[in-house]
Amino acid sequence: MILSRLFGPWVLDVDRRTLRADALAGLLGAVLALPQSIAFAALAGLPPAWGLYTAIVPCVVAALAGSSRVVMSGPTNAVSLALAAMLAPLALAGSAEHLRLALVVTLLVGLLQTALALFRLGLLANFISPSVMLGFTSGAALLIAGHAAEDLLHDAPAAGVAVGTLALAALGRRLWPRAPTLLAALVLASLAAWALQRYAQQPLAFVGTLPQAWPSWRWVPLQWGDVPRLAGIAVALTIVSLGQTIAIAKVLAARSGQPLDVNRECLGQGLSNLVGPFFSCFTSSGSLNRSLPNLEAGARTPLAAVFSALFVLVLALAAAPLIAWVALAAIAGLLLWVAVTLVDRDHWRRLLQQDRGEAAIAGATLVATLVLPLQEAVLGGVGLSLVSYLYRTSRPALRTMGFTRHDALRPMVVIDGTSTPECPQLKLLRMEGSVYFGAVAHVSERLQALRSAPAPARHLLVMAKSMNFVDDAGATLWEQEHLRRRAMDGDLYFHRPRPEVLATWRKRGFLDRLGPQHVFDDKRSAIAAIVPRLDGAVCAGCTARVFEECARQPGAPGGDSGR
Repeated sequence: MILSRLFGPWVLDVDRRTLRADALAGLLGAVLALPQSIAFAALAGLPPAWGLYTAIVPCVVAALAGSSRVVMSGPTNAVSLALAAMLAPLALAGSAEHLRLALVVTLLVGLLQTALALFRLGLLANFISPSVMLGFTSGAALLIAGHAAEDLLHDAPAAGVAVGTLALAALGRRLWPRAPTLLAALVLASLAAWALQRYAQQPLAFVGTLPQAWPSWRWVPLQWGDVPRLAGIAVALTIVSLGQTIAIAKVLAARSGQPLDVNRECLGQGLSNLVGPFFSCFTSSGSLNRSLPNLEAGARTPLAAVFSALFVLVLALAAAPLIAWVALAAIAGLLLWVAVTLVDRDHWRRLLQQDRGEAAIAGATLVATLVLPLQEAVLGGVGLSLVSYLYRTSRPALRTMGFTRHDALRPMVVIDGTSTPECPQLKLLRMEGSVYFGAVAHVSERLQALRSAPAPARHLLVMAKSMNFVDDAGATLWEQEHLRRRAMDGDLYFHRPRPEVLATWRKRGFLDRLGPQHVFDDKRSAIAAIVPRLDGAVCAGCTARVFEECARQPGAPGGDSGR
């Protein structure tokens, strides 16, 4: 019981079958993590051993402290690239200062993520638009490819090994999609590099001896001056890593049918980045390259990630002499393959076909990723997506409603742009969206246009079911509209406003000023109450006869119009 409260309800599901399934999934995760962790450490400009450590410690902490049962955390391509690019102006890649700053910024990211979780603000990750992440990862793919190819342009043997690695990875993925093709490509390409050096006397670089495969405790060398200098970088990395992790967790939760607590997942990521730097781990996040295969391999609980970390440690200890002979050109080839697979062409195609606005945000973020410092690109992309969201919500639709059928049911439908007859005295308007300070100007203009039209309908019934909330400015708008309708000898009515809206109006006394029989639970009772209040002289000369109640108004022909 105590364990389930500490780690989550999955603890109660652990048995022999789940342990076996998790162990098998963990073994696959370790095989995938071994080459990726070395490659992503190189991408971040950090020692290969740090990549292995990051595939071990954060993987365990994030799994046990987080919410998702199948997300595996560790080094990832986008975060590794972002870390390297953001620290590049501050220290030379691979230098002692660069290594120190990598640990410090990871600690700051952990603090931010943990604070977000403790203050129940993990839901803020939902405001990181998928379009921003698409643009960033696509731009990151180009930067990764450029970074990998930079050192190969003037070295033909290294370029050959890299291209061979890329070809082997692509061929393996096509022929054996479930096999550890990246590991096989890395091994075969490194053997080729070793043969070229030994028999063809071609000078090629290799990883070299690892200091140690076992992650050990060390104090993070934090200096107070680092905080203001690295704060912006830490915020940007927090956005990238959390956005990536939460997006992956949501996809996997939808596929597996498992619940997801975003705040707890944020806590898991925060604790993993808090603990990691003390074991020479750099910034980690959820990894799609490992999480999706983990789910497909049958992982049942977060223990699959624990098994994966243990297997990485065992493999690293057993294969440390062999890892020393991994060719750097082969790692560059793997990074080229990562760059190719990082571009989500289907997502781009879907955006271009269905939502040009979101496609523009993704495109702007991509360009910013290429030409601006990455922290500015990420923050700018998030800002742009929020501006786009605010613009859209600031223009809620106000649709004219009416009747187009003459049977007994005769449902109310949108009649904008049609020649459907309307009542000359009662306007039926559906409000689609919240009325807050940003939307007040647009809604006010539309209401003014209705009042200023030739022979305007003096009474207005607002279908308010889709008006989710009103703030002070929005409430003031409806109060002013009520006064203006009264001034033109009309009135204002509402159909099914939400409880939150009613509570706001009640606190302000608006419901009292509005009066009884002005807020209705259904359209039929609303129209039945409003039509008898209309001007009988106008009704006498009206030929529209839109409502059933019109049959009882002055000038009605014999019979019943029906609704």
